[in-house]
Amino acid sequence: MPAPQQIPRPTGWRRAPELAWRGDLSLPALLDQPPVVPTGSFADASGVVVAPPTTRLSAVLVALTDALPERGGTHVLVTRRSAHLRNHAGEVSFPGGRVEADEDPVGAALRESSEEVALDPSDVKVRGELPHVHTLVSGSYIVPVVAEVPEPRLLVPNPFEVDAAYWVPLDVLTTRGVHHRELWTRDGRTAPIEFFELVDDTIWGATARMLVTLLSA
Repeated sequence: MPAPQQIPRPTGWRRAPELAWRGDLSLPALLDQPPVVPTGSFADASGVVVAPPTTRLSAVLVALTDALPERGGTHVLVTRRSAHLRNHAGEVSFPGGRVEADEDPVGAALRESSEEVALDPSDVKVRGELPHVHTLVSGSYIVPVVAEVPEPRLLVPNPFEVDAAYWVPLDVLTTRGVHHRELWTRDGRTAPIEFFELVDDTIWGATARMLVTLLSA
């Protein structure tokens, strides 16, 4: 079992009401209607994604598949960040990282996925993106690139970056009691924080927020 994550709950946090999930979690239903939109939908007129000042432009790959051997339903790929990393150690996230000066968010998401878990870009079909996420604490502006993996191969975690990589069934994420939402108040501002409590891991924060966007009715 992985080491417990450090979740910085403020004093006075409280639970929020439960959410309603999409009824159809099949891959076609997820990809062919909002919230997944065409790649570049949030770019400016020149096609460039512009992050707000003081933020870092990042991209993650929300990789989906319904082709896992002997496992039915749609799954999403997540990683557990290495315990020795300086930032977000041990947290569960999508493969991804900073967008370099010579690449776009799609290129960054594919490159990072290859580096982190040996996901070959030729095995990935980019299908769109989710609404972008701005994280105030870490100062990141994240582009979630949604992709289909028609024929998943063996994942090979890079030990310098991730401790584990695995596919999570979407019907597990939407099982009653797995997700909950907390309201955190800091500096006079209250914001919802999402959590998915798996058997051996907790998905929370920005990654959980993107999953909620994908799965909400």
